[in-house]
Amino acid sequence: MRFSTSAAILALPLLAAAESPLDQYKAKFQNFLGSFAGTTGGAAVPEAAEVPQQKPVVSNTESATSSPVEPKHIERLTLANWKDTLYAPVQPDATTPEEWWVLVTGGNKTCFGRCGPVEEAFGETVEKFSTIPNSPHVAILDCEEEPVLCNVWSAGASSLWVFEMLPPPAAVDIYWKRLNFTTITAADLLETFDKERTEGKEAAGMELIEGALHPFDGTLAQYNLAVPIAYALHYLSIIPSWAMMLFVSFFSRTIMNRNMGGAQNRPANPARGAAPGDGRS
Repeated sequence: MRFSTSAAILALPLLAAAESPLDQYKAKFQNFLGSFAGTTGGAAVPEAAEVPQQKPVVSNTESATSSPVEPKHIERLTLANWKDTLYAPVQPDATTPEEWWVLVTGGNKTCFGRCGPVEEAFGETVEKFSTIPNSPHVAILDCEEEPVLCNVWSAGASSLWVFEMLPPPAAVDIYWKRLNFTTITAADLLETFDKERTEGKEAAGMELIEGALHPFDGTLAQYNLAVPIAYALHYLSIIPSWAMMLFVSFFSRTIMNRNMGGAQNRPANPARGAAPGDGRS
């Protein structure tokens, strides 16, 4: 049978119409296969790509029992930065004080090598503070490295100083507590913290600092005499004891010699003679 060209051309629309339902069925079949693969192993590759996005959530969950937040930063106070450091977290319009816990420690000269347990207990306490909301800011003052600042505060090693900072010129409440060199533990400091929050600082064994030696509000601080006196005390403390004794001996002898020389050069009182008009010879 022979087909003409015109007949073939007329048949093309029919073939196209016949192929379009087949293509639709083919597309539906492919969509069905795709959805079937997505419910089984076909979604393995997309899920694998999403795994890195879920890792931070898993790590936070795992660290919830150990360290849910970043560890607190322990500031180191110096004569140049201590006021700026303590005032740093205070907002200009704050009405609730920002609390600081400052450990006063030292080295072989100031602690005689016994401040190790105190520093270790304080470090463990700071780790616990990282898990406690609204826990105090923390800092360390080393009297071996900053002897003048320790003189400004009149602070000694192995003691805890608690500052309640408000925007200046508001008064600053300061409390301190002596820490035992050998028996102090992190549990003791945490107990002090709990008792401070529930019963008050006095109940926690802290003493309020008042008077002329107050680092912020004392008379010496108001007249800018705290730092010069602190330097003088520091220089006196580094003078050897034998040199101080020699100076005291020389000074006392000089004073005594001046007094004795003045007594020798003083004119003697004239002898009392007979009264005028007396007939006695």
